[in-house]
Amino acid sequence: MSALSGLDFPLLLSDFQGEFLASIPDADPAAVVPACGDWTVRELVEHLAFVHHWAAANARAEKATRLGEGPFDLADHYAGCATELRETLAALDPAATARILAYPEPMGEGPVSFWHRRQVHETLVHGHDLRAAIAGKAALGLMRALPEVWADAVDEVVTVFHPRQVGIGRREPLPYPLALVATDLEPAPGWVLGGAGHDIDEVPLRVSGSAEGLALLLWGRITLDEAELTVDGDRADLETLLREPIVP
Repeated sequence: MSALSGLDFPLLLSDFQGEFLASIPDADPAAVVPACGDWTVRELVEHLAFVHHWAAANARAEKATRLGEGPFDLADHYAGCATELRETLAALDPAATARILAYPEPMGEGPVSFWHRRQVHETLVHGHDLRAAIAGKAALGLMRALPEVWADAVDEVVTVFHPRQVGIGRREPLPYPLALVATDLEPAPGWVLGGAGHDIDEVPLRVSGSAEGLALLLWGRITLDEAELTVDGDRADLETLLREPIVP
C-alpha cells in the first residue's frame, strides 16, 4: 500500500518547515529532546538544517559542502537551509536523476521526487521532536498533519527505511513480520513490516490505531501506550521486535 497518491509534497514541505521555524524561538537551545537520547534542541535544529542542505545537494546529484563550525543563530541558520532545499527542488524536474538513499550501497541513482517525499517526513518527525522538547514530553498531536501524511510516513518506513537498514547491514532482519493497520483512514490501509510477500491477514502479530501513532512508534518517538495503539498477538514479541531501532 502506498498513501502518497495525491499528496502535495512541495506545499507540505513549506508548511512543515514554517511550523518548525516558528517553533524555534519557543525552545531552550539546551533543552533535551524527548525520545532522542541526549540530543539538545540546538543539535536537533542544526541536524535538520544540515539534512536539508545535504538533501538539496543530493537532489542536484552533488556532494554536500560543509556549513561551518557555528555556533549558529538557530532560526537564521535553519531558515537559510530550508530555503535552499525548497528552491533547489522547485528548480529541478522531479523526474531528473538524483543521488538517493539505496542499498546495498548507501546511495544510488533515483528521481529528484524521492527528496520531495523524504524531506517532508524528515521535517514532520523533527517538528514533532521540537514541539516535544518545548512541551517537555512526546505525545500525539504535537504537529498538525492529516492522517494521510502520517500514513505515508509509515509507508516510507516499511518500503524504504527498514529494507535499507537490513540491506546495508545496519540491523538484522526482523525475526517475524509485523502487521500495521491505520484505523483512522477509510478504507484502513495496512502494511507488513519485515515480511515481503506475507498476506497481512495471516500475520499473527498486529498493531492498529492512528497513522500518527504508528509512524511515531516506528520512528521510536513514543511508546505503545503513548501511541494509543491496539496490539493483537504477543505483546512481548512486539517489544522484542521494537527493541532495535527500525529507523536510523
